[in-house]
Amino acid sequence: MPKGLDAGWTGIRGAAVAWTLVCLGTACTPAPEQFGPASLPSDAVTGAGDPLRSSVIAAASAFASPGSLPPAAAARSIARMEFLAANLPGSPTLRSSPPTLQPQLDIARAEWRGALGIAPDAPAQPVIDGLYAAGRALDAGQNAAAAAALSAPPFQRGGPATLAQLSSLPPLPRTAAAALAAQQTLVEPSPSGRRRF
Repeated sequence: MPKGLDAGWTGIRGAAVAWTLVCLGTACTPAPEQFGPASLPSDAVTGAGDPLRSSVIAAASAFASPGSLPPAAAARSIARMEFLAANLPGSPTLRSSPPTLQPQLDIARAEWRGALGIAPDAPAQPVIDGLYAAGRALDAGQNAAAAAALSAPPFQRGGPATLAQLSSLPPLPRTAAAALAAQQTLVEPSPSGRRRF
């Protein structure tokens, strides 16, 4: 290739790589605010407990060994992570979150949504609602109702396939790491010396 053309091609390739990095880092990644805020259903928290705190503790415990989760528990655990990813960073409940928490939750969201075939740009609320409805149906032994709850638009594979995936949830290391990082905010002091919650 002539020298001038080679230099031009190199410049084009460099620009393409730079654009890809920008796209991956910002423009093509859904903004956090488009997912939430979101809420949990009334039966998600017992008594007057803090839904953020209880979700952190439950999710960290669940994703320590996700392969052992029954499908109803898997559905609720993913729903709790959706809730945390939409609400935890920047929440007034969390007095000072580490700057790495939001990126960790964003990466984890892509992992669990990819595993279940959930639309990457879907708001958190219909995902949470569908997963909790499926969990209730499974607890009642109503598999058809569970599949119907997972047939809403955010669940791109359809109810039966999503339900099958919940029955054999694969390892989700980024999700487990994000849940653990959220849990650590409960026990680590903030820069002021107070606990974060």
